[in-house]
Amino acid sequence: IQLVESGGAVVQPGGSLRLSCQTSGFFFPSYYMTWVRQIPGKWLEWVSTIDDAGKKTHYRNSVKGRFTISRDNTRRTLYLQMNNLRSEDTGIYFCATDLADYFDGGHYPNSYKYRGQGTQVTVNS
Repeated sequence: IQLVESGGAVVQPGGSLRLSCQTSGFFFPSYYMTWVRQIPGKWLEWVSTIDDAGKKTHYRNSVKGRFTISRDNTRRTLYLQMNNLRSEDTGIYFCATDLADYFDGGHYPNSYKYRGQGTQVTVNS
C-alpha cells in the first residue's frame, strides 16, 4: 500500500493550495480517507475525513469553511483544497487510512495504519 502526497509549498497568509494524495495497493473506492497534519511543536492532529463515495465529509473546527476534502475514485486520488491559509496551518500534511468504512471521529490521528510521507505546507509572509 502506498500513499504519496504532493502539492505542498510556501504561501502567504490568505493564499490557497491544493494537496493531492495518489494511492495504490488497495481498492481505493471502498474506504474512508483522511488528512492529518503535524504542526511544529504539537502532536499530530486530525484535519478532515471523507467517506468512500465522496458524499460525507468531516472537518476540524479550525478549518471549516476554508478547507475542502474530495476524492476521485477513478484516479484513486485524495485531495485537500486549502483556501484562506493562516500561519497556524503551517505543518506537514499526510493522507491516511485505516482501510475502514466508517468515521472514527478523528480522535486518534496517530493510529492510522497507513500514512504517506507527507508534504510540507508553510504559510508566512
